[in-house]
Amino acid sequence: MLSLMARPTPQTHDEILAAAARRFAATGYRGTSLQDIATEVGCSKAAVLYHFANKEAILTELMAPAIEVFCSLDERIAAQPGPAAAQRVAAEGFVDLAVRFRSEIALLRGEFPELLQQPVFAHIQQISERLIDALAGQSERASARITALVLLAGIAETCGQFADVPDQELGDALLGLLRRALESPIH
Repeated sequence: MLSLMARPTPQTHDEILAAAARRFAATGYRGTSLQDIATEVGCSKAAVLYHFANKEAILTELMAPAIEVFCSLDERIAAQPGPAAAQRVAAEGFVDLAVRFRSEIALLRGEFPELLQQPVFAHIQQISERLIDALAGQSERASARITALVLLAGIAETCGQFADVPDQELGDALLGLLRRALESPIH
């Protein structure tokens, strides 16, 4: 017997992702419902659920490329021979990631701490802690850790605010800021 059920089309799948990204950017992850996404696409909520198990699955797919690069950065930092090299790789790598994925980071503005509590993103919190350690030059001093955390948060926020600035210009400005702000110079 032939099935008359329509197969998911890449176009609809991609349309749902694009609509979700627009809705998350406009009203936040928490402020967006599956029905909001369906309405924007022009389909039913059931059609959205045909393509994605839930709203978390949509967010996970939207964030997957950025998370993959973030995990790779963590591996590169861990492979460095000492704190100064790890700090340099962390600074350059995070700036590159933040600039490259600025639209994805902007989707999470104001909701990042809460989203990190979701099981699918649990490993991101651990990687973030290692990134802070690397930027702080492995220092246990509160001032170094505070500086590192503020820089990371500020870079993430800045990238979303300056979407019209060319990648190279934004990256250079952010890396220059990091070099000036960190207690141990980045070479």
